[in-house]
Amino acid sequence: MDSASLVAHASLHPQQNLHTLFVYGSLMADEVLRILLKRTPQSSDALLNGYQRLSIKRRVYPAIIPVDSKKVSGKILSGIKDFEMDILDAFEAVEYKRITDGLEKLLAYAYVWGNEKDPNLYGDWDFENNFICC
Repeated sequence: MDSASLVAHASLHPQQNLHTLFVYGSLMADEVLRILLKRTPQSSDALLNGYQRLSIKRRVYPAIIPVDSKKVSGKILSGIKDFEMDILDAFEAVEYKRITDGLEKLLAYAYVWGNEKDPNLYGDWDFENNFICC
């Protein structure tokens, strides 16, 4: 489903709640958020304890998986509406699962790679060196 279809589909859902989302890859880019949500949500820098960000073979975006001794740097997006979560869920597709996790006394959603044992996961992923935008 393209972003225009996602927006059209999401507009059918009325606003209900506001959510907080930890992002660590392509959703850290304002350009990507503007394409998907037609706005740039308020954000702040954040660390997610107990996870590792990894590169994925033949992909330009990363995955995170649980690893006790690791931390992932990213951003917290605030004020995400229900219909916007629907758009982001569709964007992240089936390979990720949305979880709720505590971020230094803040409860937020995060998209975690669904298969921790995926053989395509390798090496650390860095936003500045690996992200390619629109």
